[in-house]
Amino acid sequence: MLDSLPDWPLFGFADDARPALREAAEAGEPLALATIVDLDGGGPRPVGTQMTITRRAVSGFLSGGCLEGDVAAHATSVLEDGAPRRLVYGAGSPWPDIRLLCGARIEIQLERVAPEDAATAELLDLARRRVPAIWASDGTRRAAGPASAPPEPWQGAFGKRFDPVPRLVVLGSDPTALAIAALGAQAGCETILVRPKGPTEPPPLAGVAYRRDEPGEALQAIGLDPWTAVAVATHDAELDHAALMVALLSDAFYVGALGARRRLPDRQAWLRQAGVAEDAIARLHAPIGLDIGGKAPWEVAVAVLAEIIAQRTRAVIA
Repeated sequence: MLDSLPDWPLFGFADDARPALREAAEAGEPLALATIVDLDGGGPRPVGTQMTITRRAVSGFLSGGCLEGDVAAHATSVLEDGAPRRLVYGAGSPWPDIRLLCGARIEIQLERVAPEDAATAELLDLARRRVPAIWASDGTRRAAGPASAPPEPWQGAFGKRFDPVPRLVVLGSDPTALAIAALGAQAGCETILVRPKGPTEPPPLAGVAYRRDEPGEALQAIGLDPWTAVAVATHDAELDHAALMVALLSDAFYVGALGARRRLPDRQAWLRQAGVAEDAIARLHAPIGLDIGGKAPWEVAVAVLAEIIAQRTRAVIA
């Protein structure tokens, strides 16, 4: 059993319970799933935030470190007896010694998920097929289905939407392209680096897939859905154009291109001559990234990821 949480909460980097659910199912082990189902007075994490605890590992975080340890302790009991718990912290809590400095009241549903759980299997299958899903649970009964045909709601059930994992496709080979790809993977994106006719060996970047085919072929093969961002950073006008001709006409929610601002009118004119509509051209973020004033590879990467996150957040809110 997990005796205590690690001293350094790297487990809090995870913001998606599905990888932990998949690992537990594949290992044939039960998992304790904690979900914020109600929140009053504000808090560092929104309703729907989840944390997972198994006998060996923990993933995700629910506050700023105020209550994770206590939730993990309750998870031990949930894993042993299988009975769900409703945990309340803050106002009305039976544990007044656990203080929430944010002043919030947080209600958490804690449940045991068996490795053979059918709803989990459905949720993971939808994730594999990159289909938005709805997960519903009352702590004992669970159901999952596509967002287009969600499970019928029932009294006491909490519903949570799961969108496909954000995907980032980076085209290029220089240090800036590598930095964008590396940071994208660290930020939790399913990241693919495309370097046409590049080396056979992939780049030594953890969590980054690699393709060597031409831009148009690579992007078509990957499939640019509404949860995909494309960062074009090849420093080659023809490669850039080939990539943009596919990306701007796709469902990708973000398309950005590296390059000087003075080159933008020529790039737009080239796209018009190729028959790209004005509304598609207007989707192009160029120069790529938020204007934070940095030019070094990691500075550009931070600017690009920040712009992608801002674009994705606006799309979700809309």
